[in-house]
Amino acid sequence: MVIPTTAVLAALATAVTLGVLAWVLWPLRRQRALAWAAIVLVLGVGVLALYRLVGTPAALQQSAATAPSQSLEDAVLELQAELERNPNQPEGWALLARSQAALGNPIAARDAYARAVQLAPDEPALLVDAAESRALADPQRRFDEQAVAWLRHALERDPSTSRATWFLGVSQRQSGQNAEAARTWESLLGSVDAATAASLRVQIDQARAEAGLPPLPAPGDAGIAAAAADTGGAAAPPPHALAVKVSLDPAFAERVRLRGDATVFVIARVPGGPPMPVAVERHALQDLPLQVLLDDADSPMPTQKLSSLQEVEVLARVSASGSANRGEGDLESAPVRVTLPAAQPVDLVIGTARP
Repeated sequence: MVIPTTAVLAALATAVTLGVLAWVLWPLRRQRALAWAAIVLVLGVGVLALYRLVGTPAALQQSAATAPSQSLEDAVLELQAELERNPNQPEGWALLARSQAALGNPIAARDAYARAVQLAPDEPALLVDAAESRALADPQRRFDEQAVAWLRHALERDPSTSRATWFLGVSQRQSGQNAEAARTWESLLGSVDAATAASLRVQIDQARAEAGLPPLPAPGDAGIAAAAADTGGAAAPPPHALAVKVSLDPAFAERVRLRGDATVFVIARVPGGPPMPVAVERHALQDLPLQVLLDDADSPMPTQKLSSLQEVEVLARVSASGSANRGEGDLESAPVRVTLPAAQPVDLVIGTARP
C-alpha cells in the first residue's frame, strides 16, 4: 500500500511546526556559523510546515522573512490569524492554548482549549488539558461542571489517564466530597512508583479524615512507609508533576532594586540538551516567594512531556522585559538536576552565588 504524499507531508508539517514554535519560545544562544546555519535550515523547514498546516501562501512568505528573529508573541498572533482563516484545526487550537498559557494568559488558553475540544471531543489528553485550563482561569482555581464533565469523559475513553484521575479527585475535594476523592485517588496507588504513592497516601488520609473515615492501612513496604513519614504532611503532587519553590536571596534583594513588573519563569529542561523547556510557568516577581507545580500541561512541546523524562534540570529566571525570550540582564537561579519523580519540592533561590 502506498501512503498518500499529502498525509506524509501533513504529519511532518505538524511535528516540525511544533518544534519551530518551541525553538522560538526559548531563543538559542549564539553558536558557530555551521550550527547556526543548521538552525536556520530547521526554521525554514518549519515555515514550509506552517504553510502545509494552514494553507496560506501569504503566511509562508511573511514567516520566511521573519522566522529567525520571531518572538513567541509574534508567533501567537500569526497562529491566531491563521486559525481565523482555517479554524478546523484541533492541533492548531491546542498549540495556541499552550502558547497562551506559557505567556501567562489563562483566559485565552481556556478559550483556545475549548475550541480544540469542540473539534476533537474524544482525545483524553486534550480533554484533561482543557479541564485544567478552566481551573487555572478561575480566580479560585476550581474545576467547574464543564471541566469535571471533560475529566470523566477522558476517563471513559482511557481509564489509565492518571492526570484525569488526580484532577477528578481534586474537584471532589473542592466540592466537599472527601470520601469520593479518597476513593478516586486510591485507584492511583497501584499504578505509581513508591515515592509518589507515599505522598499520595498523605492526601488520601487527609480526605478520609475529613470524611470521618480512618486512615488507610499502613503499606506493607517499609520503604513506602518511610517515604510517607519524610513528607512531613506536605501536600502530594499529582503523578508525573514536579513541585518547585522559588525565592529571592534576601541579601541580594537588599542590594539590587528589581522592577516590580518583572516576570519570573520557572523552567524544567532536558539536562545537557537544547535550551527549550519541557515545562514552563510564568509568574510575577511580586509573587515571590512562591511554589508552583510543573506538569505535562506546562509543556510548550507536545512531542516531549515532563512525564516522559527520568531527569530534568530546573531553574528560575527573572526577566525585566517580561518577554518569554531570554534577554541580556536576565537573572537566573543555579540550575538543579532532579531525578523524577521527586517526592520533595525543589528549592530555587535567585541571587545566590553559583557554586
